[in-house]
Amino acid sequence: MQRIGIFGGSFDPVHLGHLLVAQAAFEELGLERLFFVPAAQSPFKQDSVPAPGPVRAQLLRLALAGRTWCEVDEQEIRRTGVSYTVDTLRDYASRFPDATMFYLVGADNVAALPQWREAGELARLAEFPVIPRPGDATVPLPAPFRGQTLRGWPFGVSSSEIRARVKAGKTITHLVPAAVAEAVRNNQLYL
Repeated sequence: MQRIGIFGGSFDPVHLGHLLVAQAAFEELGLERLFFVPAAQSPFKQDSVPAPGPVRAQLLRLALAGRTWCEVDEQEIRRTGVSYTVDTLRDYASRFPDATMFYLVGADNVAALPQWREAGELARLAEFPVIPRPGDATVPLPAPFRGQTLRGWPFGVSSSEIRARVKAGKTITHLVPAAVAEAVRNNQLYL
């Protein structure tokens, strides 16, 4: 049975913490493929305006170069509007009917899972491996969700911190892949 990972998020921009999570999920869950799914608009961040979807998808492609087991899936960007995980998981269930699905979720989102759109259906469609935050306690998954906490290599960086550093004229070298830093600089993103 195929094991498929799905990593949703704004990825605004993608950073090394995302890549470390991807590597940990690939190894710890025994994934064959991992799809990065950039959201058109997060239902939890409706007041923020992310960089254009195609730009974020391109940054992901630059960051994932050479990782043959990773792919960028732009379905949420193409759907436009608010992105709901249940729609994405239904799509994967139809494309990979015999696969086990793993939807990566940040520890900071675990307590809110029961409030996500069609939570019961989400729990049925996929397991929810938890991405720990450095220094935070392990958060148990609420019923009926199932999954495990990834050990990985917690890396204390966030996309919002990276955007703030760019706006302040500070370097983002060593926080994002070199190609992403160059693309952010060349396209004058986050200024």
